[in-house]
Parts: sequence; structure tokens; C-alpha cells
Amino acid sequence: MGDPRKLRKHWEKPKKMFDRARIEREKELVKKYGFRRKREIWKLEYIFKKYKRRARKILAEYDENEKNILINKLARQGILEKNSSLDDVLNLKLEDFCERRLQTIIYKKELANTIKHARQLITHKKVIVGDKIVDQPNYLVLREEEDKIKLREKKKLETKVEKNEEKEENVDKVDEDNKNYEKSSQDVKNE
Repeated sequence: MGDPRKLRKHWEKPKKMFDRARIEREKELVKKYGFRRKREIWKLEYIFKKYKRRARKILAEYDENEKNILINKLARQGILEKNSSLDDVLNLKLEDFCERRLQTIIYKKELANTIKHARQLITHKKVIVGDKIVDQPNYLVLREEEDKIKLREKKKLETKVEKNEEKEENVDKVDEDNKNYEKSSQDVKNE
């Protein structure tokens, strides 16, 4: 069975590596959604197939509780609506999952100029989702997290002029402190 502590891969390679139709479809996805590697597409496709497999199993057994759990989970992720059916789950496309990726949402919210710029912002840890920094472009954003996406604020860089002004202020304060000290020491001597 294997060691439970060891990580297993969560994706599968295509059975036919040189299938022209699949390669063309993946090229379009790379261009539209800004994937960097085919493995990212395969990971998302693995998740997509897992949900479809689960829906087919529920449909065969017709388990109402499992159906509600699956639809609520997909609704929470923003892929389906709450009042959807299993037919809607079976009619899903890979593009529906691609639309929920963090990279795509940042581009659609116009926080980035291009889809590649969105990826760069994410990998450089400039994106905050809720109260945590997310550096995974393939992160599937939940519906309640979508409004909480923002960019980290830039730290203000001080210019040379501001630094000189601060130094002058500090020097003035030190001079005043020295004068006050001298006055107090003279007063003590006079007494």
C-alpha cells in the first residue's frame, strides 16, 4: 500500500502523449488561462474528472445525502449554483474550473494588466487572499474568498531629500537637548 506519510502525485499523464487534438486543446488553454506547464492543466483535469466520476457514482446509487454534499461543495467553490442538479455537474467543462483559478480571477478583476502579469504577481507573493499570502497560481478560489483578494501594499521608499530632512531635524533636536543640558548644568553650578 505504501507509506501513508509519503506524498503521492495528484495528477495523471495522458494515455496518448502525442495526440494532436489534445495538444491543440492544451495550447489554447495555455494561451487563454496562462498555464506555465502542461502538468498544471493535468492537475486541474484530474480534479475535474474526480468530480465527474463522483457524480456518476452518486447517480448510479442515487444517494441524496452525497448528492447534496457534492453540489454544496461545488457551489462553495463557485463552479455551480446552490440549486443545481447532478446533470449540471456532468455538464461541467474544464474551462469552468480554469475560471476559478486565482490567476484568472486576478486578471478578470483587473488587478493585473495581462494573464502573465497576474501569474508574476502571485509567484512574487504580492497577492493576499483573506489574511494569507497565496503563491499558487492554480489555487481554486472559493466564492466567499473572491471579494477578499487584494494586492499587498508597497512599502514607501524614502528619497534622499526626505532622509536629509530627517537628519537635519535630528541634529536640531540634539542641539536643543545639548543647550538645555548646558543651561541646567550652569544653573546647578550657580546654586
